[in-house]
Amino acid sequence: MLQFISHTNDRLDYASGVREVLRGGCRWVQLRMKDASDEEFMRVGREVAAMCRAAGATFIVDDRVHLAVRLQADGVHLGREDMPPRRARDILGGGKIIGATANTLDDMLAAADAGADYIGLGPFRFTTTKARLSPVLGLDGYSRIMAGFRRRSAMPVVAIGGITADDVAGLMAAGVSGVAVSGALLGAEDPAQATARIMQIISKHKQI
Repeated sequence: MLQFISHTNDRLDYASGVREVLRGGCRWVQLRMKDASDEEFMRVGREVAAMCRAAGATFIVDDRVHLAVRLQADGVHLGREDMPPRRARDILGGGKIIGATANTLDDMLAAADAGADYIGLGPFRFTTTKARLSPVLGLDGYSRIMAGFRRRSAMPVVAIGGITADDVAGLMAAGVSGVAVSGALLGAEDPAQATARIMQIISKHKQI
């Protein structure tokens, strides 16, 4: 599983970035626009939602549960300081996906108990896309935490935070279900090609 976390750079705006990763084969997009107004989020969200539907991709909204409802998104991803998963479930209903951010084994177990469908575990390393970064885990941290979590749950876990293509095989071997990537895709000379490369690494590892 490759999740794309939307971002911008000097060459690509939010929608253009999503278009590129979809072209590369990614089928899971999280629209994350922390500093945007609801009006701006909705404007971009409508365009991104349409692209995802056309590509058969899962469309997730970061944090803003009320806008996920309006955009008819497939679900939401919630940070540790966002709305609790149970409250989001009450609003969205049982057919929607709810992801939860975690940094420790206790965070993961709490998210599972609260009804999350998957966990975004991180950060793997320092990343500029998060203003208030939790302690960096590194590969050793992932291996230790995943070993403890897998003894208790089979819930999907996605690694996040400064991940590059070179990190993917090691993270998959540590027991995660997939990776969430942003800068390594958008910063590539050919974002679609970079996306396809990571998809291939994930696919190869799953076949081992």
